Amino acid sequence: MKSRVSCVDEDDCDSCRLAYCWWRTAAEFDKCVKVKLGFPNVSILTPRLRLLRELERLALVAPDGLNELQHKLLEYRSGDFWVPTGGIAKEDMDIPPVNTILLVGFSGSGKSSLINLMYSILGRSGLIPFAQTSSGRSNYTTMYMEEHNVLRSTRSGFCIYDSRGFDYHSTREALEEMSSWMSEGIHHNQPCFRYNDRATTADDAAMENVTLRSSSNFLQREVNCVMVVANIAQIYKALKAGDLKPLEATRQLFSFPALRKSKENPLLILTHGDLLSTEERIDGRMKICEHLEISETNGVYDILCLNEYGFPVEESDPVSAYALTEAVYRALLISDRSHFPKMTFKDWAMLILLWLTRFIGFCFAFLADVCSNLGKKQKLRNEFDSRHYKLKP
Repeated sequence: MKSRVSCVDEDDCDSCRLAYCWWRTAAEFDKCVKVKLGFPNVSILTPRLRLLRELERLALVAPDGLNELQHKLLEYRSGDFWVPTGGIAKEDMDIPPVNTILLVGFSGSGKSSLINLMYSILGRSGLIPFAQTSSGRSNYTTMYMEEHNVLRSTRSGFCIYDSRGFDYHSTREALEEMSSWMSEGIHHNQPCFRYNDRATTADDAAMENVTLRSSSNFLQREVNCVMVVANIAQIYKALKAGDLKPLEATRQLFSFPALRKSKENPLLILTHGDLLSTEERIDGRMKICEHLEISETNGVYDILCLNEYGFPVEESDPVSAYALTEAVYRALLISDRSHFPKMTFKDWAMLILLWLTRFIGFCFAFLADVCSNLGKKQKLRNEFDSRHYKLKP
């Protein structure tokens, strides 16, 4: 059966010009077609041809593969993609009831738009926006964590978290905040306060309102996988202007060790590619991947969130719809590989023994410090008494 987005044959030349097949106007696309027909050794291909080949793969499997992946995600329960390793049974693994995927990125990268697209594709919500975006509001930013059930199902085995965008000039603060998220976990309506928030907030009532929205009753969730969302148009235009700050800040964010799960890098989602020409879009992706020292075809997705009318692309761009669905599917594969075995009685006993040992060591150190200070005071007092005795007539 011939795919309606597969454009290798001449009969499909009209569909090659569809908007979602934007890469087919690239200078070397004809070489990619010859490569596809010849089945060559992929290792000898240039990075550019490998990228075009990957984009063709997405276009080829999108029409039929989208429904298949949607069905898998709808039926997914946490731990379904777990594979037995180390001789440990599944019931002995510490698998949470819901896997958590966290979106991080800098302000204006399109995280909230990406979540709205997930609702549209996976939850069949149509054009209803569930996450508030900064579109039309340049000063708007997410002030707290937001948990999203993008499948809109009570039986969903995963959730997506939208986080506040970081500042390119405050990467150190961003890394510290992410470190706490990864080590301590996150919960719905968790405030994301920054150093200068109070200075930029009009009154204390707004800050108090955000504080009241946070509640300890929300379940604390461990982050199982991270997606780094980057604005490729913003980064590429800054590069052309000689500004390396956005690219370097993205590298620091992506390469942060705390974001790695199961020895896997976080997934990279590139957005706003429609604001660039075809050559710029390809060149931008290759430059970003080269700077991040990752493959341009593995774990990287170029996704268009909104069409020219400002609506989620969904069926109008099956390639972006499939790429997003595959990214979520891949994130769940990584999540189910990152689970650890449950702690046994022996593990708890060893942990308690370790805590007791450390506590006893702390007590001895405290007593030693107290005794040392008392000894110093006594020595000074003896010296003072000795001098005072010698001065007596």
